Amino acid sequence: MEQVVRNLIIGAGPSGLAMAGRLAEKRQPFMLIEKGQHVGEAWHHHYERLHLHTDRQFSGLPHRPIPKTAPTFVPRLDLIQYWEEYARHYKIEPLFGQEVVNISKQGTSWVTTTTTDRFISETITVCTGYNRIPTKPHWPGEARFRGTILHSGDYKNPEPFKNKKVLVVGMGNSGADIALELSQHAAATYISLRSPVNIMTRDVAGKPTQFSAIVMSSILPNWTYDLISRFIQKKVIGDLSAYGIKTPDYSPSAGVRKGRIPVLDIGTVAQVKAGKIKVQRDIEHFIETGVQFIDGTHITVDAVILATGYRALLHDLIPEIRTVLNERGCPDKLWYNEFLGLYFLGFGVPLTGILRGIKLDSKKIVDQLLKGK
Repeated sequence: MEQVVRNLIIGAGPSGLAMAGRLAEKRQPFMLIEKGQHVGEAWHHHYERLHLHTDRQFSGLPHRPIPKTAPTFVPRLDLIQYWEEYARHYKIEPLFGQEVVNISKQGTSWVTTTTTDRFISETITVCTGYNRIPTKPHWPGEARFRGTILHSGDYKNPEPFKNKKVLVVGMGNSGADIALELSQHAAATYISLRSPVNIMTRDVAGKPTQFSAIVMSSILPNWTYDLISRFIQKKVIGDLSAYGIKTPDYSPSAGVRKGRIPVLDIGTVAQVKAGKIKVQRDIEHFIETGVQFIDGTHITVDAVILATGYRALLHDLIPEIRTVLNERGCPDKLWYNEFLGLYFLGFGVPLTGILRGIKLDSKKIVDQLLKGK
């Protein structure tokens, strides 16, 4: 079926809801389409213990903040409930089951083709995010491994791994959280690291560090902020090289500007220091009973969880934008003059929090979108 709409929004996560909420406030027409069957689809499938790592007061959608009765770091199910209530308030009714396969410009209109329908619109805001497709690396010998290999996106809770030996590959925020939970239930927990990693604490004495980041980034030049963030990191986290964790030669704040989010620690470092999580090198190959690492050591494990991240793969949907995407495959701007009517929201990695960035950037997009109307 073909439908003609003025403003099309792709993706019903926080970015899509932020756009829909702002357009609803402006009494502007829009249509929101979603590949899955829920508002905030990805969060319906994340691991059960997941909480926001950013402060509630800076993580809400436009015009309707997260209620003050919610915890500072909102749990997964509470966040989903908040998004669902937001959608009900603004009468946002996404078309579910709409998996986009192609977006192209035809004349002055944009044509979005899904597996079932075709949408013609004046504007499109792409809100599919940088975590659209799981990254699943492969190693020699995988087929011989007698254990389980799964992506972190398929991990729910530690129950299936009780009294088992588990290797988590990668130490982003998901990998650190999953390893922490496993270390409290599994027989042995390991983390495989290929590269140095920046680690900061999520909070100090229960107070989120995000507020300090917002203040410092607003008043200090980058070089000063970088010096301070490195100093705080050394003071609070310290040197972890003795435990197998090397620190990059750039500060946590400089890393964010490179698109590399630091690990916001909620207890993983303590478990590493206590020997309950053992850090290993990068995998060289699998063996029947486990893995061998590039330093020649090997371990026996029952399961391997790939906390290896996701990719946006926007060029698969919109081939003509390939030349403007950065090394992560994401746009660096909210819109480009050569692609009039096409907007991108939720692909940045702001120093002061992704959800806060979505709220601020959605206003910029709506203001631009409504210019001259």
